[in-house]
Amino acid sequence: MSKHQLLGMSGSLRKDATNRFLLRNAARLYGDVDYTEADLKLPLYDGDLEAAEGIPDSVAKLVAQIKAADAVIISTPEYNKMLTGVLKNALDWVSRVKPQPWEDKPVAVMSAAAGRAGGERAQVCLVAAMTPFQPNLVIGPEVAVAGSSSEFDEHGVLKNERYEANLIKLMAKLRASV
Repeated sequence: MSKHQLLGMSGSLRKDATNRFLLRNAARLYGDVDYTEADLKLPLYDGDLEAAEGIPDSVAKLVAQIKAADAVIISTPEYNKMLTGVLKNALDWVSRVKPQPWEDKPVAVMSAAAGRAGGERAQVCLVAAMTPFQPNLVIGPEVAVAGSSSEFDEHGVLKNERYEANLIKLMAKLRASV
């Protein structure tokens, strides 16, 4: 059997965002996998732009990556008790494409945030935002890395065994759902 294709989507655009680190740890713990990280630097969704020019190439590339993936992992920080605008914008753009690439796609969500809750509210919002697409959401154990700037070493590896143990379980459930 060939390696699974795993797509990671970070709700943060920062190159060294802790959510990118969390995704990379998840991919490592998933096992033998071809991992790709999506680029969510997309234009803001604009119905006039879509009507005039169609789906932008950057969005079409993201849609193709979702379609090609055996599973998707999404990690978001929490901005103002919500998922990020970057991630919501990507979901809005992808929602405009038919057929929906998310339908029945195994998807696991996680978060890393500066606050004490580690982005729990952002995860709730993300699950709600994903529900209309009818993916195969793999829920739990929850991975919400609190105080995330101090939870990764200089190489971006998780230092906390409890977070890693939950991430191992979540990735095993995701792999089993493929």
